Parts: sequence; C-alpha cells; structure tokens
Amino acid sequence: MINRQTLDFLKDLIANNNREWFQANKPRYDQARENMIGFTTELIKLLHKTDPEIDSDIDPKKCVMRIYRDIRFSLNKTPYKNNFGVSVPTRGLKNGGAEYYLHITPGGSFIAGGYWMPEGDHLKAIRQEIDYNGSELKKVIDEPEFVKLFGDFRNQEKLKTLPQGYSADNEHIDLLKLKSFIVMHYLTDDEVCSEGALQQIAFLCNKIHPINVFLKNALA
Repeated sequence: MINRQTLDFLKDLIANNNREWFQANKPRYDQARENMIGFTTELIKLLHKTDPEIDSDIDPKKCVMRIYRDIRFSLNKTPYKNNFGVSVPTRGLKNGGAEYYLHITPGGSFIAGGYWMPEGDHLKAIRQEIDYNGSELKKVIDEPEFVKLFGDFRNQEKLKTLPQGYSADNEHIDLLKLKSFIVMHYLTDDEVCSEGALQQIAFLCNKIHPINVFLKNALA
C-alpha cells in the first residue's frame, strides 16, 4: 500500500519547494520513493496478468519518474515536482505508445491510460485505425460502466477543424478529431492509502486495457 507518510512528505514539499528543505528532508524522500517503488513492483505483477504487453521483468525503479524538475525552459523555477509519477509502458521503455500512468499527489491523485498527444506517424496511424474500426472503440468507450469510471472519452483535446483526409460526414469524425487518447479516474487520499488501493488501481487498469489494445493495434 501507499503509506500516509508518502502523502505527508508531498504535502510538506509543496509548502517548502526549495533545495535547502529538500536536503534536510532527504531521508523522508528516500523512504517515500522506496514506498512508491515497492507499490509499483506489486502493481506491475497484477498488470502483467491482464496485459501481457507489459514486461513482468521491467525495472520498477525506471517506472517511478524523477521528482527533479527540468527548469531550464520553464517560468516555474521550483526545483521539485509535487507528485510521484509512475509510468508503466506496454511496449518497453520510451518507445512511445500506450501506457498506464499513476499520479500520486495530495488531493489530486489519479490513474490514467492511453496515449497522450501522439505525434506525426503515430497520430496518423491511430486515426486510420479509428476510420477502419471506430465502431470497436465506441463499444468500449460508450459502455455505461466505462463512462461512469472515466467520463466521456471524446471530451479531451481535439482539432477545431477537420483532420486532413477525412470528411465531416465520416461516422467517426468525433473520434477522428481527437489529438489525445487518454482516460483518467481520480482517487481520494483515503483510497490511495487504503489497504485495497493496489486492487482498486489494478481493477481500473483492467478497464483501461481495451483502450491500450486498440491503440497498440493501430501502431502494430
């Protein structure tokens, strides 16, 4: 489970986002990170049972993202993120494609999946898959339990104009206009720190799995 102390550390970091405080509290950070690595280790085992595209031997330390911010080109000069991010890819590390993403921060944790803002050839391939098999995607995203858990899949970043090569009367035009293909479910602090958190998050990832399969097939 994710310890309450992990959220407490993040709360204090948000209030004291500077190097002096962080160095003085480095043991707390190390403990919180180890907690997240341990949780990720167990989550990967469960996800692999649902999604064999996830490598069961993937290093969980590489899935837990760095807490240090790249401030070179940012107006926000705070040196640390206010969250722990966990990225579990379905096709190996850093290859681009569908993934499961766990975001842990006080009052704003969530589990997400899909493919955020694919570029170039990937976006073109996904749109082609929607054009050919959009009805299969609609079966997933319009299923009542899916909508209850994740909301309206169509309600995310999209083109204001028609995508190149597709007409307004295309039966899947609402999906073809999308620029991002993700789903998200927010978690309360109590849910995050509960004994059932691992099973709840794995259950949600199981519901996300068909989206990732659709995207994987588009990029195959």
